[in-house]
Amino acid sequence: MHNIDRLTSEAMTLLKEMVAIPSPSFSEEEVCSHICEWMSAHCMPHERKGNNIICRNLPNSDKPLLMLCAHIDTVSPSEDYGFDPYEPDYAKAAEVLGLEEEFVAGLGSNDDGGSVVSMIAAFRYFLSMGEEAPNVMLVLTCEEERSGKGGMTSLWNELMEDVDMAIVGEPTGMRAATSERGLLVIDAVAEGVSGHAARNEGINALYIAVEDIAAIRNHKFMKISPRMGEVNVNVTQINAGSAHNVIPDRCTFVIDIRPTEQYTNEEILNELQGICRSRLIPRNLSNCSSATHKASKLMAVAEQLGIETFSSPTTSDWMRISCDAVKMGPGDSSRSHKKNEYITHCEIQEAVATYIRFIEHLK
Repeated sequence: MHNIDRLTSEAMTLLKEMVAIPSPSFSEEEVCSHICEWMSAHCMPHERKGNNIICRNLPNSDKPLLMLCAHIDTVSPSEDYGFDPYEPDYAKAAEVLGLEEEFVAGLGSNDDGGSVVSMIAAFRYFLSMGEEAPNVMLVLTCEEERSGKGGMTSLWNELMEDVDMAIVGEPTGMRAATSERGLLVIDAVAEGVSGHAARNEGINALYIAVEDIAAIRNHKFMKISPRMGEVNVNVTQINAGSAHNVIPDRCTFVIDIRPTEQYTNEEILNELQGICRSRLIPRNLSNCSSATHKASKLMAVAEQLGIETFSSPTTSDWMRISCDAVKMGPGDSSRSHKKNEYITHCEIQEAVATYIRFIEHLK
């Protein structure tokens, strides 16, 4: 059976190699190939589907199947990194970050490379147990950061009949998120009639949009989630006009909505359309909120192990699966999508040990 210290050391090495390969959403082919080669070298059976990787260890058909899931893609690097986001000078990175302990720095180290390599390590631990191991499936996905159709969305219909529950790896400090908000992005279009500003002609689409934005800002969704609170709604972009002397006949604005389990995305869309003159066009209605069942074995194990639970404001592949799940992984969400990303050796080691203990208690 593998030693946790050795698994952690090998995970850190793999993570550095992954960080060195640029892998923004829709460009994961090279990092996916590298992980597959690493798995082959470490005797991990795996299947590649597009830029997704599936590993199965199913020694007992009469036992439930747990899926470990994390994503291999990243966002694009910010321009204000204090070191190279792919191949950092570690002396400089340590100075910038104020760290003395061992760490991996660079884009994707925290989100979501830490979860990827920790879940690989936990999978290897149980793979080495032979027939005594629980049923575990490891799924590493692409396109998560951009809600692409080639990632978990393309896999779930095939996997859903077999998977009983899941741990979704995201940087939570190994706290267990038992709910997360969904995501509904709406493109709003206000339409008027153009005219000459000097003669006060036409119908100003910008004024229609401003009235709608005020209505949206003042609107309250009445159903409150006991875990997540109110639905969060924000207008984040607006665009109108071609010249100072032309009444705009079109104004567009974007609404960012973070739903709770109290509403479907269709219900939210219809409720907002009822108070707006602008036409509301959803980009995607499938990014729903998620919540762990109260009677879930996952919840019971989290309580047994003294793992803190919370409600997550951020989205993940959880919204693309339908089985019972929690979201839990090493690192800190506050480091994600920002400059100078990093994760420490201690965080990876804790994650590997916690995943193993958690899975053992699920048996």
